[in-house]
Amino acid sequence: MKPLLLALGALCVATAGIAAEPEVAYPEGYRDWRHVKSMLIEEGHPLHAAFGGIHHIYANDTALEGYRNGRFADGAVIVFDLLEAKRSDAAVVEGARKVVGVMHKDSQRFAATGGWGFEGFAGGDRQRRAVAGDAATACFACHEPEREHDYVFSRARD
Repeated sequence: MKPLLLALGALCVATAGIAAEPEVAYPEGYRDWRHVKSMLIEEGHPLHAAFGGIHHIYANDTALEGYRNGRFADGAVIVFDLLEAKRSDAAVVEGARKVVGVMHKDSQRFAATGGWGFEGFAGGDRQRRAVAGDAATACFACHEPEREHDYVFSRARD
């Protein structure tokens, strides 16, 4: 059930589109942050069309503390990195990047969306937004059921 919730939480980044300058910045250097977990959505899963591929979750130091204590402080940034899954020599390997989804905690700026700002970057392109319209509203609608976990679907793996 948790992989499904993670995928639903990322549903907000499924629609391609270019819009105004994002409120949430591209997370430079996020692949050097702590890797929280990974998952694979394969063909046959109900969300495969939008989210099929390899999912990696990264967290900055502030977000790591939030994973530990269950509440995320301002400055926490969580990145959802979605890549194509390709099969090669009896292995599943990473293909092209599909989207980089970002959650940034700032309780003042994003008070209307549980303190979180949301953005998706198509193909990992810092200039190309992956969400048509208001990313915060679209994403928060999916994250709202996770209120008890500060609107975060993923849990740190032990």
